[in-house]
Amino acid sequence: MFERLAELAREKLYLESSIHISANNEFIIEGCRRIEEYNEVYMRFLADGIYISIHGSGLRAFDFRTGGLVVRGCITKIEFEERNRKHETETLREDKRTGEGAL
Repeated sequence: MFERLAELAREKLYLESSIHISANNEFIIEGCRRIEEYNEVYMRFLADGIYISIHGSGLRAFDFRTGGLVVRGCITKIEFEERNRKHETETLREDKRTGEGAL
């Protein structure tokens, strides 16, 4: 219930992530929470319950500490995947029981 209230508050106060893309060489996102993977050809990060993957070449990240993220380089593909918290919780519990692949 708290998650739903927080989501409604973000919507009403315009606190959700926003994205700006300039051609294929700059990607700016506000509200980036965590960088999952980062190298010159692939980046994956979390922003407001969505995983965003960027593929390209010469990718570099800037300004992460400001609550946003700027990615520059030659961007060839951008993917969005909704984060499923229920599935992640079930996977974490399963991993603790088996001892395999614990997060």
